[in-house]
Amino acid sequence: MDKGKYGKLITFEGIEGCGKSTLAKELYEYLKNKNYKVVFTREPGGGKLGEKIREILLNNELEIPDYSELFLFLASRYEHTKNVIIPKLKSGYIVISDRYMDSTIAYQGYGRKIDLKLLKELNEIATLGIKPDLTFLIDLPEEISLNRLKDKILDRIESEEIEFYKRVRFGYIEIARNEPLRFIILDGTMELQILKQKVFEIAENFIRR
Repeated sequence: MDKGKYGKLITFEGIEGCGKSTLAKELYEYLKNKNYKVVFTREPGGGKLGEKIREILLNNELEIPDYSELFLFLASRYEHTKNVIIPKLKSGYIVISDRYMDSTIAYQGYGRKIDLKLLKELNEIATLGIKPDLTFLIDLPEEISLNRLKDKILDRIESEEIEFYKRVRFGYIEIARNEPLRFIILDGTMELQILKQKVFEIAENFIRR
């Protein structure tokens, strides 16, 4: 792998309702309009298999045991990385992904309390060793998260209790503290327009380096 010819992988993370999906799509549109080679993708999903797995994982009529959930996410990630992310990076694209490997550590590790060492080893396999170059963590208090979700039809993950999201949010902060050079933590309570401008500026400066 000739890293010098590679594109960049930029990921967005955070608990439900934090605005990460909106910001990821807005960054994609911003960079596309500035004629960058850029592609938007998401997890779970991204590829044909992943999108089918997404339907299962988010189906609130299903009861999915913790480890079954984990392996479904990992199966989606492996296909996503192998068939979408790596080919685009090799072609020099900026890949913007709404969630990636950190979601597993935060949700299945801190949220579901599955062994963190095991998760890191499995993530290494599922990502084929690929790590994001830059990750935006949109941090949002759990109470605000649940309040933002109250008027929508919730999927299986969004239906979790507040204690679960407290653990997930704590997990994200811990992950970011352990990798300060990769993570940018932004306050999800800020106005969307301000958040967008911060994301645009940080991302473009990073790409130009």
